[in-house]
Amino acid sequence: MVYLLTAFLVSLTSALMLVRYKQLHSRYAADGDLVGLRQHHVPPVPRVGGVALALAVLASSVPLAFREPSVVAPLLSIWICAMPAFLGGLAGDLSKKIPAKLRFAFIAVSSVLVYAVLNVHLTRLNILGVDWLLQFTAISFVATLIVIGGAVSAINIIDGYNGLAAVVSVLIFAGFAYVAFFLGDRLLLVLSVSMIGAICGFLIWSYPNGLIFLGSGGAYFIGYMVGVVALLLLARHPNVSAWFPLLLCFYPAFEALYFIYRKACSRGRSLAPERVHLHMLIYKRIMRWADVGPGERRSKTQHNTMVSPFLWVFSSLAGVPAVLFWRNEPVLIGCAALFAGAYMLLYRALLRCRITPQK
Repeated sequence: MVYLLTAFLVSLTSALMLVRYKQLHSRYAADGDLVGLRQHHVPPVPRVGGVALALAVLASSVPLAFREPSVVAPLLSIWICAMPAFLGGLAGDLSKKIPAKLRFAFIAVSSVLVYAVLNVHLTRLNILGVDWLLQFTAISFVATLIVIGGAVSAINIIDGYNGLAAVVSVLIFAGFAYVAFFLGDRLLLVLSVSMIGAICGFLIWSYPNGLIFLGSGGAYFIGYMVGVVALLLLARHPNVSAWFPLLLCFYPAFEALYFIYRKACSRGRSLAPERVHLHMLIYKRIMRWADVGPGERRSKTQHNTMVSPFLWVFSSLAGVPAVLFWRNEPVLIGCAALFAGAYMLLYRALLRCRITPQK
């Protein structure tokens, strides 16, 4: 499709330029001064991959204007409403001084714009009693903000290793694209395939060598788009189960929910949150001890790269049944319960795991 190809080429080229001329912006855009748990590589790497994504999706509107002009305005409106969240994250990537509360304020602005400008809001979850509550404007408004903010946070949480958040997001948008194609929804189809093309173009340089990262700006942009597509799908197509987008996004969504649960159980004590996500446990308990070659730089890069495929497969275990049974609510609920159980069993097994490092 021309939209996917356009987004792919623009993202590929933009990311290449950011990598090729990183010496011009590395003082601000690289993460070499981030001494912390999220840094699992040795050389400083630009954290501005979100720029390539945003430009790529915008570029896809050019052929769209000639081929399907009626779809251009809503797509551009969605893109514009994403800008506060994206720019807030990008500003944090560049300055490294913007506090989390301020970044969340930018996300909230984008969420409010979704409700006020796009007139998109959550009115059903297919849960008895909850759907009745969502008919009240105030509750629907808050729920819409939670969906957008939750999607942004979920993608940002899993953005820890080369290709992890990007490929998981491609799988999510592929599921959205399939259902949108089946329903004949051109806006959601074009938006989904444009996001797939944009992310894949970025991935060429991000995986496996990690030459450029999404950064907070990229993760926020992807998360925002995931939330908007999910809300639009439910609002425009009553025959789509509300459990479809939930199961499709279940890995990042449950990662965020399980973190909130752990935080609540800690009664406010610090959990050092970046130590306890599932991808962190896989890295710490398994991949760190894989003998992939001498040298710190090679070891860190290859260990980083080896983590993501495990979670790509894990995410697809929820995504495949979501796509196959997107109208069958009992099956979707059952699969969600099974996936939640599998996640917790794997998480606790890794938490208890003790492996002796190889000599």
